Parts: sequence; C-alpha cells; structure tokens
Amino acid sequence: MIIKNSKIKRIEKVNLYIVNLPLVKPFETSFSVQTEREAIILEIISEGISGWGESVTSPDPFYSYETNFTTMEILKKYVIPVLKELKDFTVYDFINAVGRIRGYNMAKAAVENAILDLTAKLNSLHLYELIGGRRKKIMSGISIGLKKETSELIDSIKKALEKKYHRIKIKIKKGRDVDIVREVRKNFPDIKLMVDANSDYKLSDIEILKKLDEYNLMMIEQPLSYYDIYEHSLLQKELKTPICLDESIKNLSNVKTAIALNACKIINIKQGRVGGILNAKAIAEESFKNGIKVWSGGMLETGIGRAFNIHLQTLDYFTLPGDTSETSRYFKSDIAEPTVRLDSDGFIEIPSEGYGIGVNVLKERLGESVFSY
Repeated sequence: MIIKNSKIKRIEKVNLYIVNLPLVKPFETSFSVQTEREAIILEIISEGISGWGESVTSPDPFYSYETNFTTMEILKKYVIPVLKELKDFTVYDFINAVGRIRGYNMAKAAVENAILDLTAKLNSLHLYELIGGRRKKIMSGISIGLKKETSELIDSIKKALEKKYHRIKIKIKKGRDVDIVREVRKNFPDIKLMVDANSDYKLSDIEILKKLDEYNLMMIEQPLSYYDIYEHSLLQKELKTPICLDESIKNLSNVKTAIALNACKIINIKQGRVGGILNAKAIAEESFKNGIKVWSGGMLETGIGRAFNIHLQTLDYFTLPGDTSETSRYFKSDIAEPTVRLDSDGFIEIPSEGYGIGVNVLKERLGESVFSY
C-alpha cells in the first residue's frame, strides 16, 4: 500500500546525471534507429539516503515531443525548484504541487518515482510493498527491432526462445509487415507473437492490417497515429486481432476515452510515458475493471528504470508479459546491479538488494552531475 502519512522532511540535494550506454546492437523501429541509450538520471537525497529516478526520454522528438533537452529544462526551471520548497511532504503533495505544469509526464515521472524509491527506503520497504504489489516472479518479454534480413530476425527469435522468453514482439512498418510475419509464423507456428507498428499506418491501410488476422497474433500495437484513439476504434471493428494502444495513452482520461469507443482490447502502460508509477497503477486498475488487458512497456531503460518497471508488474492487473528482458540484450555494462537475468523458466526475480527499487546504483559509472540544486 502507499503510505499516505509517511512524510519526507525535506529534500537536501538533487543531482542530475546524463549517461551514454552503447547498445550491443542497433535497435530499429519504424521511426528511428538507436545505437545508444542517452539517459537522464535523477538523484534526490534526504537524511543521507538517495532516491533514484530515470527519465525515459531520448535525444530526438520521434517517440514523444519530450526529449532529453526539454526534460532537463523543465526539471531545472520548474519541477526541481518546486520539489526543493516542499517540507514534511508526501508523494501526493509533490503531484499536487506540479499539477499546474501541463504535460511533461516523463519529467514528472522521473521525480515522482525517485520520491517513491526514497519513501520506501525511509520506511524499510521494497517498492512493490509500497505500491500494493505482491512478491512474485515476473514474466519476460522481448522486443526485436527491424532487421535487414528476415533470416536475422528468425535467428534472433530462436535465441530468445532458447532463453525461454514468454512472449516475442517484432517491429513492423509499412512495406515490411505481412511477408515478415508470414515467415516468422512458418518457422514458429505456436509462439506467443505480437507486432508493433509504432504508428506507421493510416486507416486507409486497413486491407494490409486485415491480412495480419491470418497469423494468430496476440495483438497489433499502435498501428495508427500516435495521438489517435477514434480511428483505432474504427479499425478494431474490422480486425479479429486485438489492437493494443501505446503512444496515444498518456493519462487516465485517454484510457476512459479508449474504453468508451472500444478502440482497443489491450493497453501498453509505460509508466514513464503516463507520468510515473502511481498514474500507471490507476490506468491499470481502470483498464482491469473494464476488461482491458495491460502489460508494461519498455523504453530501453537502464537498470534504474528497468527496476521500476519490474516492481510495477507485481500488481495483479498486469496479466500479460511485458517488454522486460535481460540487461545483456542491450548493454555490455549497466549503471545498476544486479542486472536483469532470466531464470531457467524465463522468469525474472524482483530486485531486492536493499529496500526501494532494490538495485545498487554504481555512482562511479554516472560521472559528474551535470546539475545540482
């Protein structure tokens, strides 16, 4: 449960870091190719204890209008000054205090999550205990980017199945879709398979998308515009395959709209995109009450952000495997330990090296802070 009466006396110091972690392999989607993870890491300190957060933004405005540049400015000029003024406060006091700042969910999430990490540590709790989750093993899921050759994709899936991943997601884009899915299904007729279009299609492409109904997919993720809900409702009426909304779900209001319009059957909840763990929990609860399945999406997070995603999935609302995979798929070395590993059955243990998010941040790998307040 959230301890509403558990107050933080004051934040003594805030540090912002920027880390660059090269990816083991380039990760290609319909809108970009990433070769490294440039992450903003936030540290807040109270009573000598550090709470950690990570912004899920990237340098470019291709997934979201929020970028590392805009996030740094919003944090420095608006969010952190508000945080430093709070005394004897809870996470809810912080949420109310920054409520007049419109948008910038990813910036707010980084701070809110750090407050939750700190609150849990001050109360000798694991984060999942603080948010009302239960200790369990977490299902794994892998997201495989676009490949130049289908044979390379097939090989990546084989390796993932050897690791016992519970679900396979492959990226598609217009012109690189049906033929690829057909080949994957030919090689792997029974695996749990989904596709992610990252908004690359229009409603006029409905005949292409309807062809995907033949391949027994778990879902088609965000096929239409990143801001659309209405046209997805029209598309869902024509498809047997469930539509999963991602980019167009930014808050609880969006979820209620999607439910009212029958725009999807599944929602990908990226806690950073929707404003943090608490908003993610509210969205998951609303979805569950209305028969919409949810899962936890990933944004190539470091071990800090990945730990938050794992703790989020301890809530019973999360019934589908998320984008939760081994750290070694992305980074040769991370900034937090223990790294994420799969057990022999493909499950992930909740990090529990101490309280809070349960990982040790390796400060020597962060370098010097780029901003301190």
